[in-house]
Amino acid sequence: MKPKSPKSLELYHIMRKRGYPEEFCDQITKNLNTDWTAQRMIGYLSHYKKLPLEEIVDEMLAILGDRNRIMQKHKLEEANAKWNEFLNNGWDN
Repeated sequence: MKPKSPKSLELYHIMRKRGYPEEFCDQITKNLNTDWTAQRMIGYLSHYKKLPLEEIVDEMLAILGDRNRIMQKHKLEEANAKWNEFLNNGWDN
């Protein structure tokens, strides 16, 4: 797993200030270890004072699902672009 991003560390500190257990915060930020995913969770948490752990985990899974769908979309777009290039240029390219 890659190191935590600056936003992920910010998320960790926000969650700790709200009284969530250290190990829980660590696991959440290990999974939300990019600025994009951590910022999504920070935005979600900004609407609430204190959420049950289960709701935070549920939101984390939703964020990770969105990230995976976006990554898959980019891979499919790249494959489609290569296919179109082949159709337009054949084996010559």
